[in-house]
Amino acid sequence: MQEEQKSYFKFTGRSRIDKSINSLLGIIEGIAIDSEINSAEIDFLHLWLEDKQELRDRHPFNELVPVIEQALADRVLTEEEKSDIVWLCERLTSNQFYDQVTADLQKLHAVVGGIVADARIAEQELRGLADWIDDHEHLRGCWPYDEIGSLVTTVLADKVIDDQEHQMLFQYFSEFVALLDSRTITSAPISNGGSVVGLCAVCPEIEFPERTFAFTGASARYSRRKLTETVSELGGRVASGPGKKVDYLVIGADGNPCWAFACYGRKVEKAVELRKSGVRIMIIHESDFHDAVLDASKG
Repeated sequence: MQEEQKSYFKFTGRSRIDKSINSLLGIIEGIAIDSEINSAEIDFLHLWLEDKQELRDRHPFNELVPVIEQALADRVLTEEEKSDIVWLCERLTSNQFYDQVTADLQKLHAVVGGIVADARIAEQELRGLADWIDDHEHLRGCWPYDEIGSLVTTVLADKVIDDQEHQMLFQYFSEFVALLDSRTITSAPISNGGSVVGLCAVCPEIEFPERTFAFTGASARYSRRKLTETVSELGGRVASGPGKKVDYLVIGADGNPCWAFACYGRKVEKAVELRKSGVRIMIIHESDFHDAVLDASKG
């Protein structure tokens, strides 16, 4: 391979180009999610441009980069300019190479990266992110959609983002700053005041027939035997631990005193790793499990 081709090699695959443009779309959504784009967020978008300078003469970047440069020339991104960029990105990407789920997950990674671009997370930005989560329910079960939704719901519960919550959000969201498209996310869920947040799915849809459940932690209500019998009576199965064929991991309401930032239970850790690898195992809280049992029993 010639030296001049090496920098372009990682973008030769159509799927890599799609991922790069999906990341740009997510960044734009993230920095504009509170309807305001400040100087620090403009700088963040410039970083994406700098990363693509060597490719500006290659398709599709030869079309995209000049449009963004012109839009940012006055360091102001107007609504019209933003719409022009989004329109062009959507024309340059193709879902025949990536299904909609993959494309939207790529955008989600960049959305949260855009939100922390100015090192400040405002309540309005979190509410915009909550709306984005609500508008993309087809991502349920995919990492990190459930985790981010859970974290945002927890922080917004009292309508105030205190200093500890801001630090927690910034630490977690900063892992998704993905200017280089090969970056992977490695951080575990966050420990806050002795409990793990950003972990369990919010308002999960739980079905029992032909579904497989695994349990971890101490239940506040039933013995493990009783839980197994309950699932079986409703047409489901119980596995000893999370795996590729397990649909739900139920976390006991009594929790686990050993759970912390990097050590929060072997089964939970395995389930998180499975989710990161693309397995659609849903991590749910015991209270949601019992609500689903009650609803299924009534039916």
